[in-house]
Amino acid sequence: MTDRRDEIATNLAKVEERIAAACAVAGRARDEVTLIVVTKTFPASDVRILSGLGVRHVAENRDQDAAPKAAECSDLPLTWHFVGQLQTNKVRSVTGYADVVQSVDRSRLVTALSREAVRAGRELGCLVQVALDADESGRGERGGVGPGGVAELADLVAGAEGLRLDGLMTVAPLTGEYAGRQQAAFERLMDLSTDLRRNHPTANMVSAGMSADLEQAVAVGATHVRVGSAVLGVRPRLG
Repeated sequence: MTDRRDEIATNLAKVEERIAAACAVAGRARDEVTLIVVTKTFPASDVRILSGLGVRHVAENRDQDAAPKAAECSDLPLTWHFVGQLQTNKVRSVTGYADVVQSVDRSRLVTALSREAVRAGRELGCLVQVALDADESGRGERGGVGPGGVAELADLVAGAEGLRLDGLMTVAPLTGEYAGRQQAAFERLMDLSTDLRRNHPTANMVSAGMSADLEQAVAVGATHVRVGSAVLGVRPRLG
């Protein structure tokens, strides 16, 4: 365990240096960017190590893995983000442990999240996932709503009981006009965030950038970056 802690600590320090350097280049303060460590496929023991090293935000994308891990780590001072495509039959479970759902992309999901948040007596933060590989009104290959559908869905979240509209999220697309153009994609997300904040000024969270492209996300103003492999290493193969 000591070896694993040392490995994670070394990787975490390198990622922190990258974020700090990117902030310096962009003329931003380091505390303007929150690191979310994506712990999917890694064990609860790694989450405990991260918490001991000062990490306060972790993310998961599969409820069947996340629910028992979150339960095992319920004593830790962590904010849990759900970042995967979310089916409505998993909403009750996810609402039990997630503090923020970053992958809200359809009205039916908003309805289900609202119902379960109210039932659980919780306020659940929500990000509208933007699909930049979709047309204006379409859906993305990895979830998300096209840019033209952001405002309507955001209004629905903002008006739903038990939910809090926090902002927008995207994943750099693999296809379409933004494929291989991460910074351009993130700039488009920031434009959409500016539009969103005209009607919802507190929805100022912008989640973008991962291990390979966090610098581009920081450069355009992302408030949160989601980093997995650069901190925890190559993911174990899923069974």
